[in-house]
Amino acid sequence: SRETAFTYAISAAGVVNTVSRACREGELNSCGCSRAARPKDLQRDWLWGGCGDNLNYGYRFSKEFVDAREREKSHPKGSYDSARLQMNLHNNEAGRRAVSNLADVSCKCHGVSGSCSLKTCWLQLADFRKVGDALKEKYDSAAAMKLNSRGKLVPMHSNFNPPTGNDLVHIDQSPDYCLKNQSTGSLGTVGRLCNKTSEGMDGCELMCCGRGYDQYKAQIVERCNCKFHWCCYVKCKRCTKIVDQFVCK
Repeated sequence: SRETAFTYAISAAGVVNTVSRACREGELNSCGCSRAARPKDLQRDWLWGGCGDNLNYGYRFSKEFVDAREREKSHPKGSYDSARLQMNLHNNEAGRRAVSNLADVSCKCHGVSGSCSLKTCWLQLADFRKVGDALKEKYDSAAAMKLNSRGKLVPMHSNFNPPTGNDLVHIDQSPDYCLKNQSTGSLGTVGRLCNKTSEGMDGCELMCCGRGYDQYKAQIVERCNCKFHWCCYVKCKRCTKIVDQFVCK
């Protein structure tokens, strides 16, 4: 499913991220700072060095470690398990590529009084939150796949372009999260609080799956009239207020 695709991708990406940074911080004996080649578009008078995240090592380690479980398996050609194996390997690689594609050059200025007459630059991975956001976008557009007669994954719908190595793929449809389903672990959305004014996933229109919602008054307690006291703490009162809340039918 899409969720399985995302899980494999984010796990592989996490290994790349963690190992690459551990190399830079000297936590592993088998690697050190990045030895990435100097970017061709880096200004000539800027120094390429510092101690960057070792993306190359992290990438290789993730490929060997995360993919090992899949590569050890052997399934009959054209079987569901064979399709699942291909899907997992593809999504592992997509996760690693997300980390690699978002890595960028970071620089530090040197000079008298911050004049920045000289810069030292190195390769730095993006914040992992950005990687997660990028993979979430790939999750939303994940391609449905099937096996062809040669046992290879191809798009379920022939009029769609085949996915790239950066895209996520899946062979099963996601369960209907609107409905409770114990076999898939879905709790459904009946009784869930929703936001009447939001157009996002927390909005009543989407959250309630078109079933509508009930409105009721609720009493909540919150901090109020907060004051700063020297030194150094904030003291608040606790106030009770009545608010409108909306719950999916």
